[in-house]
Amino acid sequence: MVPLEMVLITGMSGSGKSVALHALEDAGYYCVDNLPPELLAPFVALEQQNGARKVAIAMDVRSATSLPLVPGQLREFRNAGVVLHSLFLDASTETLVRRFSETRRLHPLSRTDASDQHRALVDAIELERELLGELREQAHVLDTSMIRSSQLQGYVKSLISAPAQQLTLVFESFAFKRGVPLDADYVFDVRMLPNPHYEAGLRQLTGRDQPVIHYLQGHAEVDDMFRHIEQFLRHWLTALARDHRSYVTVAIGCTGGQHRSVYLVESLTAAFEAEWRTIKRHRELDGQ
Repeated sequence: MVPLEMVLITGMSGSGKSVALHALEDAGYYCVDNLPPELLAPFVALEQQNGARKVAIAMDVRSATSLPLVPGQLREFRNAGVVLHSLFLDASTETLVRRFSETRRLHPLSRTDASDQHRALVDAIELERELLGELREQAHVLDTSMIRSSQLQGYVKSLISAPAQQLTLVFESFAFKRGVPLDADYVFDVRMLPNPHYEAGLRQLTGRDQPVIHYLQGHAEVDDMFRHIEQFLRHWLTALARDHRSYVTVAIGCTGGQHRSVYLVESLTAAFEAEWRTIKRHRELDGQ
């Protein structure tokens, strides 16, 4: 009997859960939005009885009173053989405030009688973070603050393609000037390395282009940085896998997210992909 594959999407209001759910629908999942936690177990049992193969469920803070039920339910599903992917979509408070202001939507926890609506929105977002804290701790976090809808759809599809029982390494390049990714487990700052941006012939290229690769490989400190990150990960990855981690996100940041961080993400992916399931993302380049 083929086990049921289930994706649970939770996260902050305004973080893109509907976009992620649409991506899963396109990938062949039967999707249900805002399913109350009390109905989760009966729904899964019914889908298994009907011979379903792939289901995706989105939950949010509108079910706040019963959300504490979910972690225990997920443990029971895993013990029963359900292949489970748990994703938590997050974004910075500043980004969420902007999104709610642009769409003129009301946050589900906002007070409509508040005299200062901006303050009320910020307070609602912070309360939501607190209520969803346990679910965030037990899921793979995706920071949607700086990515487009098309990027989010691609990231979700790549994550669910990874075996749920096997640790997956996610390498991500980013620009410090646009903020550190909220979903990173480890962040490495490589801004002290030689910068191809100041070489006129390299400025418009990226860390995936051969002239930039040649330039960076010509500096011993770049190789030192690569080796130090590689050694750190090789030392701890087995322990992380024993801790039942499904994903480990390693973020590499430089000033613009175009040269040095991209080069190191490409190099680290090549170094680990033979031993571990790997995914690479370039936050600034993928959105172009």
